[in-house]
Amino acid sequence: MKIKIIALGKIKEKFLKDGTDEFLKRLIPYSPVEIIEIPPVEIKDENLTQKALDEEGEKILSHIKPQSYVITMEINGKQFSSEDFSKKLEDLINNGTNETIFVIGSSCGISKNVSDRADLKMSLSKMTFLHQFARLLLVEQIYRAFKIMRHETYHK
Repeated sequence: MKIKIIALGKIKEKFLKDGTDEFLKRLIPYSPVEIIEIPPVEIKDENLTQKALDEEGEKILSHIKPQSYVITMEINGKQFSSEDFSKKLEDLINNGTNETIFVIGSSCGISKNVSDRADLKMSLSKMTFLHQFARLLLVEQIYRAFKIMRHETYHK
């Protein structure tokens, strides 16, 4: 199964980029992972936030095929334990899913049209994180999921 992560913006902090790159490197034996970075729409007026989200949403949707399984990262999404998340990915693989796409929105969230396209809405935690942390947390959990699937050791 191919995994894509569509994310708004680039990671600016070196420590976050280094951590993300490390887990992407570790994922190579398990699954191809592609990160698509989309420039966020600059919001100059808070009243235009929805318009910006809609513009970002169109850019996101242009990278999604009709048959792709889409998981959006949302505040009110379903929370998983690492073991349950691993089982979910394993089920997708076993059901013949060719491509799973994770969508990480901007600090303002994601548009309704992207949320509506999601096959699963997922939350990393009830806690609030900088949205750039989400990418590092997500790739680490994907890596952990494959280690769990394969019954390989990884720190608990």
